[in-house]
Formats: sequence, structure tokens, C-alpha cells
Amino acid sequence: MHRIKIATFTATMALGVLTGLADRASAQGVTAYEGARVIVGDGRVLDNTTLVVSGTKITQIGGTVPAGATRVSLAGKTVMPMFLDTHTHLSTTRDKLVADLRQRAYFGVGAALSLGTDNYELLDLRNKDNPGMARFFSAGKGISRTEGRPTLEINSVEEARKAVRTNVGYNVDIIKVWVDDRDGKFDKVLPSQYEAIIDEAHKNGLRVTAHIFNEIDGKRLIRAGIDAFAHSVRDKDIDDEMLALYKSKPNLVVNPNLPDRGIKQDLSWLKPSLAPTDYAKLEEGNTDRPKAQEFYGIQSRNLAKINAAGVKIVLGTDGNRAWAPHEEAADMVAAGMTPMQVIIAATKNAAEFLKMSDTGTLEAGKNADFIVLDANPLDDITNTRKISQVILRGAAVDRSKLPN
Repeated sequence: MHRIKIATFTATMALGVLTGLADRASAQGVTAYEGARVIVGDGRVLDNTTLVVSGTKITQIGGTVPAGATRVSLAGKTVMPMFLDTHTHLSTTRDKLVADLRQRAYFGVGAALSLGTDNYELLDLRNKDNPGMARFFSAGKGISRTEGRPTLEINSVEEARKAVRTNVGYNVDIIKVWVDDRDGKFDKVLPSQYEAIIDEAHKNGLRVTAHIFNEIDGKRLIRAGIDAFAHSVRDKDIDDEMLALYKSKPNLVVNPNLPDRGIKQDLSWLKPSLAPTDYAKLEEGNTDRPKAQEFYGIQSRNLAKINAAGVKIVLGTDGNRAWAPHEEAADMVAAGMTPMQVIIAATKNAAEFLKMSDTGTLEAGKNADFIVLDANPLDDITNTRKISQVILRGAAVDRSKLPN
């Protein structure tokens, strides 16, 4: 699983001029949010802009305020689309999964793809627009060799194809395969097996994403027709051949899933939201760790290379921390991406990867899914954490306390 990451920002809980938005943004009402800087999600920035919301949808960007609309001043604020997290491992009981999705909405995360450790019995919650909850997408049960994980374990090509068909029967969103020997502890899924997985998935209209560690596996998977990587290369700095393979597949999507930077950081932004014992556990691991810094260095350099080469990148965090997209965004900027590139990866690109046509950018006709910020994240990416309000499908999310 991914590591606990830590980052610096000041949580802004006061609603200020936004107090009462939950009542004003009713399902039938029209609300005009005026005077904000709007980060659209596709690279555009609109200054001093009016964003009009009717029910769950954005109906207008710019222009005059419709007659009778409730007017809300966002002067000095920045508005951006909600984060979309393309790599999580959500809870496997119903109550805890609902809490996971509510916590994500609290932190401005509009959707989460859970990659391969899910409970099939909970897939009735998949891709539902439940009030106050992020949308849930699932890879069902991922495919691996015998590891003792909650996966579909395989040892032959036929078992590989059967595992894909099992997931197809549950109407999953994507197929996940682990191609990693876990530091030599387990057998690795063989090329013949993942070739069969990719072929069977594609026959059934599904894409395949792969957990990898080693560059050699990444190269073989690209040649086999993989659609996405749930991690980038982690064993070494990628060579020219690997970079050429990335570039040869323009539809390939990479979630770099960066590790902890290994540096002591300010965790105080989380203190108002977390239970004291949970916050204390985070602080225990909040130290400088040279080995972790080395590991981050490899992956950050690899991200810089593929980003410069124009590879399509999405944001994903692994594990199950609702606030993690804010940390991942800072880590991606530290690796050399610009704040705008990271926001696009976390919004427009992620929406396209999740096949969410109704969100990811702030445009007329899209869902009113956005975060109101007290500061501009294009100046400092950690400003995504200075949240004044979250609007999810036109309704204000209750941020008085973290749901549990």
C-alpha cells in the first residue's frame, strides 16, 4: 500500500461570506457565484467570472446574472474543479465505504477509483450520485499470483482469462493486474498470463491497468497493449527505450503515484479534522528519512521525463486517505510539474480516464462540482488545501466536521 504522505497548509474552516450556501443552493434554485478566479480544469483561467448554477448543473460561465438568481460574492476567491482520485483502496464494509466517500467530499474529492481489493457485494454503490458522497468506481478484484491478498489469484493463462470474465460479470470499470514479485517474495504474473488478461479484457470492452515496480515489466506490458499504469517505474531511472515506448502509445495513461518525499513537514492542517490518536500516529512518522528521499528521487525524475514527453498523466494516491490528493498534488509539483499541469491531471485528465463526461472541468452543462479556495493554487499548489467551501452537484458539502 501507498505511504502516509504529509504536506504543509493551513486548513480554513470559517465559511465567511459563504455561510448559508447550503440553504441557498437548493435543488430548484439558481445561484450566481460572482467575482471569482475560475480555474476551468483544461488549462484556462477566467478572472472575475460569474459561475451560474441551477440545480446540480453549471448553466452559465460569465455573462450577466440571470434575473431572480441568488447572488453570492466570491471576490478574492479561486474556484477549481473537485479532485478525482484514480487510485485508491476503499473500505470493504458498507458503513465504512460510505464514510470513505463522505470524507472525500469533505476534502474536495469528487470521485475515487478503488483498484482491485473491493467487496463485490458493495458494487451496487458504484457510480451513484448520493448526496454528500464522492462517486465510487471499482476494479472489483484485481488479478495476481498467490500472495494471500483479497484478489483473484491465478497460475495459468486460462485462470487469467477466467478472472477477467469474473470481473466482467460484476460490471467493473477497469481490470487491475499486479505485476510485481514483492521483493522476491512471490511469483510474478507471467507475460503469457498478462497478455491473456489484456486480450480478454479488450474483447469485453474493458481497459487494463497494471501495478508495476520494475522498468522491464513496464516495457513488456506496453508491448502487450496495456492501457494504464497504476504506478510508474520505481526500480531505476527510465532509459531512452522506455521513454520511447511511452511516447509510442498516445492513449496510454500513467498514474505516477509518488511515494513519501521523506522529509519532515507541517501536519497542523489535519489537526482540526482528525481524532487526536489518528493525528498523533501521523506525527510519529513525520521525520526526515534519507532512504525515502532516494526512493522519491527516482520516481520524481521519471515523472519529470514522461511529463516533458507529453505522456498523459492522472492523479492517484493509493491507500485510503481522503485528503491524499492534496498531498499528491504537492509531490507532483515538487517533481517538476507546474501547478496547472497537476490540476489538469487531477481534474480533466482524471475525468476522461474515469469516463466521467459530466465533471472534471467547469463548463456549462457539466455538474456543479467545485472547490472554493481562499488562495490561488497556481501560485502555490498547497493552496488547494485552503478550502472555504465544497460544492458537490450543486449542493454545499457539510464541512463542520470530518464524517465518520
